[in-house]
Formats: sequence, structure tokens, C-alpha cells
Amino acid sequence: MLINALCEYYDELAKEGKVVPEGYSKQPIDYIITITPEGKMDSIIPEEKITPTYAPRREKTTSIKAHKLDHRAGYIFGLEYDSENKKMCIAIEKHNKFVEMNLSFIKGMSSPLINAYRIFLETWIPENETENPFLLKIAPKMNSAKFAFSLTGTPNENLFSEPEIKNKVLSDLTENGKYEKDIARSQCAITGNMSVISKLHDNIKGIAGTKSSTLISYNETAFCSYTNKASYNSNISNEAMKKYTEALNSLLSDKKHYTIIYDTTVVYWATGDSVNNDRCNLFNSFFNDTTNYEEEDKMDISQTDQMLSDTFKLAREGKITRERISDLTGISENIDFYIVGFKPNTQRLALKFIYRRRFADILFSIAKHQEDMYITGSKRSVPFWILKKELVSPKANNPSIDASLLSAVFKSILYSSPYPNYLLSTLVSRVKTDQYINTVRAGAIKACINRQERAVNKKEELTVALDINNTNQAYLCGRLFAVLEKIQRISLNGNEINRTIKDAYFASAASKPSLVFPKLLSLSQNHIKKLNDGNKVFYSKMVQEIISKIDGEFPDTLMLTDQGKFMIGYYHQVQAFFEKNNKEEN
Repeated sequence: MLINALCEYYDELAKEGKVVPEGYSKQPIDYIITITPEGKMDSIIPEEKITPTYAPRREKTTSIKAHKLDHRAGYIFGLEYDSENKKMCIAIEKHNKFVEMNLSFIKGMSSPLINAYRIFLETWIPENETENPFLLKIAPKMNSAKFAFSLTGTPNENLFSEPEIKNKVLSDLTENGKYEKDIARSQCAITGNMSVISKLHDNIKGIAGTKSSTLISYNETAFCSYTNKASYNSNISNEAMKKYTEALNSLLSDKKHYTIIYDTTVVYWATGDSVNNDRCNLFNSFFNDTTNYEEEDKMDISQTDQMLSDTFKLAREGKITRERISDLTGISENIDFYIVGFKPNTQRLALKFIYRRRFADILFSIAKHQEDMYITGSKRSVPFWILKKELVSPKANNPSIDASLLSAVFKSILYSSPYPNYLLSTLVSRVKTDQYINTVRAGAIKACINRQERAVNKKEELTVALDINNTNQAYLCGRLFAVLEKIQRISLNGNEINRTIKDAYFASAASKPSLVFPKLLSLSQNHIKKLNDGNKVFYSKMVQEIISKIDGEFPDTLMLTDQGKFMIGYYHQVQAFFEKNNKEEN
């Protein structure tokens, strides 16, 4: 599925001219030489006025050697600029080799541009062009510049992209042994056509943890069958090999198409949508921290950030439906989206996972994630990268997270499935250790517990805001702890204290309430005595109301899920106090 999908993506890129044809390499062109149908040069156009291009791949050499469609001035013009003496010098040997090779290369070809190029080769005389005004104008840059030919009036249609030229470049590769001499022909597993099978596959560059590696290779005889050698066993033709490697390298060269989750490089793309990057931008904004992007990229991503914000608004209002998401984004349900994870390996890349889903389904899943993560106090969406930050201590010098946890969370978001238990245990551990719970951590704990209960058809107990009717014992204990902490803070009357009950008892209260709360209630009596009459009545009544709902005695031990409910009860009650204070101030 992966290689076939990459080949299809390559075909889309090729239609838009975004991939380099076989036998070519990306080549920035400095100048376009425009020639008339009669082969006369009539201008040299600087690079900023033309589109970037590619050129036939050249062999590395230190000797005088011309190349087909050479882009170097010394070979094209037979002239080189002497900057010290400020004059043109004739390079007749280079030019003669250039003319001989290129006349042979284009023999039998015919098009307006190729015919004009042939006349140029036959009629250009270096000795007569030492004072050529077009060359003198660019003389200081001429020796290092790269050139391409076009017909007058069509500078963006250069010689390198002529169909007959590209076909000849490709045929020369096969004839000259670019592909193995022991050519194997068979039915390609991707295209279904009888083709030359690729023995060696091109390297993939951009995978975290390795400079370059192959996706397909056979380095042990145990992997071979039917007397086939190396990658002949894969039955992938040269054509398909070129397509999938070029497509994957293209994706890995664009930061909008990949993210790195520790040791896993995650690549993503949409089918039928390679021109418009909105889908990938949205996915990228959700999974990558884009705050350090270049301004141009930030502008490109701003619209998708707005889409996430609009999605969050629907989540906050509890109005997430497929119809609303489709109306919000205008996304076609027929767009397929691929997400592939790669890990480096000693011999070849390891395929960690591959997902293919309708993009509308992925967006709906992301929206459901936002809905489940939403909790009172939340003011913005919670992308994956923000959640990831909350899984490590803010004081850690070298923060690290188990890669398997991130991969599992990643999949849970994509498929709206229960989050892994490991996520809940990590969040609970972080809150207890850091003694710090914010909207992200609280929302994530709530989401973990609610999805677990939803998966086994239980009624969800945790709401967005404070639920005074919730009688879960752990939730009540969390609320009670928040009230006792509030009483202590008010009793201080603005004075600072080095160690609050939260600093001293939060972690143990979340684990063993029966051991801690009797002591906390005893301490609170001293704190209540310091309150004014109004607060004394108000908070004493609140404490009694919560305790009255506890079944006789405090729970002895809270298991993981109940520890999470304790923290949500605490967070809900703290937020309720915060909102009450804001209303009073207003």
C-alpha cells in the first residue's frame, strides 16, 4: 500500500512539475539564453524573472568534459571572463567538445526550440563574440553562472523540459548502464507491467537518526527466493522505484509534510490535493510547534490555526458533529490522507506504522479530541505538541518521553479510541510530583477517564465544570482538599507561607485519603478560627456538605483512575473559587 500510494503521489507532483524527472537533478539556473528560431541569441534574462528548473544530471570530473545540454559558460560560449585583466578569453577546446556532444545528442529530434538550438550550435563562433554586449553585461558573474536555453518570448519553457530531450535522457540511462547490466525483466508489483526490475533502490534522506537509508534492500540470502538477488526479490520496476523514492524525499524536504516524535519520523500527505496544502498545514499545526517557523510559513499556517480555533469553539459548545466539521472546513469526504511512521535501522528504514483515512474522518477525530480535552478554564485548543510538553517536568534539563507512549496517543487521537493507560499514569505522576495541574493536564486526565468509561458503555462521570452532584468518593476527596487549601490561604490574610497543605500532603492525599484527611481536617479547625464570621460560616458549611456525601469514612487507597478523579475534583473546585472571585471583582 505504501509504495503504491507514494507512486500515485509522485504522479500528482509530476503533473504540477514539482518533481525532478529521471536522469535530472535540481539545478538553480542563473540566466536564460533566449534565441530566435534562426539560432541567434537576442537576450540573457536573469534568474529572478524566470521559474526554477532542473538540468540533466552531470558526472563529476576534473578534466575538460562536456555534458549534454551543459549549463556552463565556458562550454556553451567557448568564452571565459578573465577578471584580473577584465577581458574575454577563448576556451575553444571546451566549446568544440560541447558542440560535438550536443549535436550528436539531439540528432533526429525536432521541435521549434531544438531546431533553433541546433542552429545556434552550428553557427556560434567564439572568436567573433568576445565583445558580445549580452555577455559583457554579466561578465563578472559569467564563469560561475548556470545557463539554459529558451525561444524568444517563452523564457519559462526551456530546453531541459522538452519532451524529446527528457525521453532521450532516460533512454541513455538504460543503454549506458545506469541500471544493472544483469537486467532482470518481470512483472512490476506496483504497475503490473513487464518492466526492468530495480536491483538497487535509491536512498531516502531526511529520516531522523540517519543521514540516508533505503526502504527496500536485501542483504542476506535468507531473504531471497527463486534464485533472485538483492532487490530483484521485491519485483519493483525502475520506474516505480524512481517514483516512490522521489515522492518520499520530496515530502521529507518540506517541513509541512512531516513531524518527528522522538525517534519516529511521521510523514503525511493528502491524495488529489498536492497543490493545496491546507490539509497538511492543519495536520502540521496540530502535531508540530509552529511558533518558530519563518514568517512566510506562519502566514501560510495562520488560516489553519484559525480552523483549529473554530473547531475548539465547537468542542467548547459541545456541538461536534461530522456535518458541522464539514461545513466549517469545506473538506471533501473523498480526500484520502496517509500518515506513515519511519524509524532508522542499521540496514534499512523500519516502517513503524501506516494509516490511511479519509481526511474528514481525521479532522472529526481531532475535533473529538478537543471536545474530550475541554475543561473549565480552557481558552484555546490543545494540539498534540502542547499535550506532549505537559508529559515532562518543566524543571527537567533533558526531557524525554517514552516513544511508545507518544505513538499510542497519536493513534488514539486519529481513531478516537481510548487513550493508553500509560498516558493517565504519566499525567497523574506528573501532577503528584510537580504539585501542579493546569487546564491541559486536567483536560487530558478527564479525557483519559471518560474515554475509558465510554469504551465499556459506562456513564461518563467527569463533566467540563464543577459537578456538585457527583458522589464519586475520589472526586469528593479532591473537592474537599481544594476547600481545605482555600481555607488555609484565606486564614493567612495575605501573608505568605513557605509550605501549604498542597505542598505537604497533595500527593499522599490523592493516594491514601484515609491516612491524610483526618489530619487535614484537624489543621483546618485552626485555620477556620482565623476567618471572619461570613467566611467561617460559608466554608464550614461547604466542608460539611462534601463530607456528608462520603460513605462513612475516607477511602483507604485510590487506584490510578480514582487518583485521576481526585485531581479533577480538586481542579474543578479550584476553578469554581477562581470564577467566583472574578465575578465578585467585576
